[in-house]
Amino acid sequence: MRSSATESGTAVSAPRLDIDFVRTQFSGLAQGWVLFDNAGGTQVLARVVERMNDFLFHRNVQIGGSYELSQRAAAALFDGRRAMMRLVNARRPEEIVFAPSSTVALQNLSRAMAGQLSAGDEIVVTTTDHESNIGPWAGLERCGIRTKFWQPRGERLLLDLEDLGSLMTPRTRLVAVTHVSNILGTVNRIDEIARYVHERGAEICVDSVAYAPHAAIDVQTWDVDYLVFSLYKVFGPHAAVLYGRHELLAELDNLYHYFYGKDKVPAKLEPGNANYELAFGSTGIVDYLGELGRRSGSAGGERAAIEAAFAAIRAHEQRLAERLLGWLRGRPDCRILGLPSGGDPGRVPTISFTVAGHDPGELARRVDGYRIALRYGDFHARRLVEYLGLAGANGVLRVSMAHYNTPGEVDALTEALAEILGDGAAGVGVPGSGC
Repeated sequence: MRSSATESGTAVSAPRLDIDFVRTQFSGLAQGWVLFDNAGGTQVLARVVERMNDFLFHRNVQIGGSYELSQRAAAALFDGRRAMMRLVNARRPEEIVFAPSSTVALQNLSRAMAGQLSAGDEIVVTTTDHESNIGPWAGLERCGIRTKFWQPRGERLLLDLEDLGSLMTPRTRLVAVTHVSNILGTVNRIDEIARYVHERGAEICVDSVAYAPHAAIDVQTWDVDYLVFSLYKVFGPHAAVLYGRHELLAELDNLYHYFYGKDKVPAKLEPGNANYELAFGSTGIVDYLGELGRRSGSAGGERAAIEAAFAAIRAHEQRLAERLLGWLRGRPDCRILGLPSGGDPGRVPTISFTVAGHDPGELARRVDGYRIALRYGDFHARRLVEYLGLAGANGVLRVSMAHYNTPGEVDALTEALAEILGDGAAGVGVPGSGC
């Protein structure tokens, strides 16, 4: 059996994160809260806000004019595309489409792809996805398109390529798959899935929303056709990016005015225009990652610095994840969803669990009193929660960490949970024991 997610492993050696520098970059960390709801939205970098303000104060005019201010506004928008091109390692800035959210980006993509599909064609989606990467494709059933569900298997709920192979036929046009489940925290091997899908003549659309804050995206190496992520979950403003191969974007239906030609990429996919100040603000993300990478020891170019930054981020986050998962494993009343080891390269520090005999909503509300922010529910991955039989029980508790979190914050959470659960069992549990 071949699995699309790494099932075991240990953290690799990586440069240590300059956590003191990191925490100075996010003003929102100074509010007296431990912020463990980062999969819902990370804190925004101060330099991102500064760039947004710079645009609004000094370039806030419509692009397309001959006058100098308009030219500067257009340059700011292009700077945003170019920054996102570098962040995902795209081939050209025109492969970057801005949208208000990943949900809207995927809805727009499905609308723009509809003209290429015929009744009887098939799209494969996964039960582990956020609804944003299921609903738009399932909605094409009104056009006679058949939706097939790729189900996870086993106790660890992994997506297996053998199961995908049993679903694909010559009529399969697209496989829509999550990069990381926003509940399980499991990393799917997108390079392997893309190769498998392409060998069978279909295209792939990847939801990287829950992956993008934790590791470097490389659309060229992975050979993906479309990929989406949310800037506000990668330390930026409330907007999203859709990457698409240029030749594929050119073939999509026009979503804008009738006189926008097929080759007007990416503007034909940004009805109403991109948000200029948010696009320009996103340049601060790449600037920050570059500086973080250099502080982590990178002496190469910008891409090397981005990769070094994420290597340091991954190593730090694996330590955080294992600190919490070790404690959870030590509790026989706890059920961890997804891979149980924080050092496993097949997971990110988005950790969902249940505690026997305790309602997730009530636990979350009690944790609020300790000024620790986490979340409970289905996180718009309702089909997965229904599949797990947890839909009628307030879903799961989710602790989603980012690289600006600290081991001390994890300890504050476990101490709070131990006190709430009434057993005084604070601290790190015994790895491999309990659930």
